[in-house]
Amino acid sequence: MEVVAEEKQDNRTTLETLIHQNDRPKLDVFMENLSTVDLARAFSRLDKEDRTRLLEIIGYEKSAGLISKISDVGGPNIVEQIPHVQAVSIIEEMRSDRQADVLQKLKEDNAESILQDMGAVRARQIRQLMRYPENTAGGLMITDFLSYTGKQQVKDVLDDFQRHSEKYSDFDVQYVYVVSDTGKLLGVLRLRDLLLSPKDRLISEIMIKKLLKVDVDASFQELRDFFRQYSFLGVPVTDKEGKLVGIVRSALVREAANKRNNQMFLKFAGIVGGEEFRTMSLFKRSSRRLSWLSINIVLNIIAASVIALYQDTLERAIVLAVFLPIISDMSGCSGNQAVAVSIRELTLGLVRPREIWRVLSKESAIGIVNGIALGCLLGGAALLWKGNPYLGLVVGVSLAANTLVAVSFGGLVPLILRGLHTDPALASGPLLTTITDMCGFFFVLSFASFLLPKLSG
Repeated sequence: MEVVAEEKQDNRTTLETLIHQNDRPKLDVFMENLSTVDLARAFSRLDKEDRTRLLEIIGYEKSAGLISKISDVGGPNIVEQIPHVQAVSIIEEMRSDRQADVLQKLKEDNAESILQDMGAVRARQIRQLMRYPENTAGGLMITDFLSYTGKQQVKDVLDDFQRHSEKYSDFDVQYVYVVSDTGKLLGVLRLRDLLLSPKDRLISEIMIKKLLKVDVDASFQELRDFFRQYSFLGVPVTDKEGKLVGIVRSALVREAANKRNNQMFLKFAGIVGGEEFRTMSLFKRSSRRLSWLSINIVLNIIAASVIALYQDTLERAIVLAVFLPIISDMSGCSGNQAVAVSIRELTLGLVRPREIWRVLSKESAIGIVNGIALGCLLGGAALLWKGNPYLGLVVGVSLAANTLVAVSFGGLVPLILRGLHTDPALASGPLLTTITDMCGFFFVLSFASFLLPKLSG
């Protein structure tokens, strides 16, 4: 571990040295040889002056590539920490999808200020992209593509390539799209067909007319299903009128899938907003964590109030205090399993929010089987420990009943929250914890109250 730590420290030290030496060639080589994670770590640990100086040395184009490369591990946060003029120039060099992605993560005032200083046409395109929901075709598409009208000839397209070769070199060009005068998508043209066709032929004569496309409002799951079925590098995106508005690349869908998985993990851990980096301001990091923890305090007080109602029972059978956290924790684990399955199926589109009764029947069956098995195990352990069959009966039945409640509720709550347009990954945890704690405490202490003479005798 110490060797790894020293290696990472050397990356930052080397970066600092090259910055102070103002050695761009060595900086370019050094950064190209670092992995995305190592580069993000080294860059994030530079002080503000060195970060700004590094971006000045490598230039706007390289800086755009750097921030795009580490955009998922703190890139937007870095943009807010550099001078405004520098930020505008760097973002102007990015691809359209990266521009929208970075600006969406900035404070609204900062994003709008940058947009106002960009070119009017580009700013309008980015604002349009920012209006689309993040995990839709519109939110994932790029607007850097090549399209021509079907009336143009092959030579017109090739001449345009030559005139704008420097600009198009930044595009990820695989196909040329053929559109009508109004922008409606008519077909797609492979570069191979374009280069090998006579120059006087109309591109409408050599284009592929039967093409696949997706709607601008297509969901993330629809896009994943599309690229699982077709091994395309990209797919054209059209609006309701059939006009070509962008291209979704398969690589972007894969990146989005990884990003969603990471965000879901953080949401389960209680990080509001789905991401946190230590390069963020102390106030932002603290507020994101406290917003979750503050709610949990209230919910835990509600759950603990059940114990207060049965304080006399607990005092007379203090041994129950040993089993309360066990029952609560075991039921919570069972419930979280059901939550995970429901969220997974919602994500894959295998279940819809309205299918409550189907999910309830499936989960309650598991709750009964697992509840009986776990109840017997815990009840047997209580019997062996204290030799009191009534204690074993109380804790065993309580765990079985609470497991049934936890699994059933855990399976349903993501569906209910999704139906209410609330993020199930963020809200399911505290709700499940409160329910399992309250029900667990209630089952144990209420059952114990009926058998109190047998437990305390």
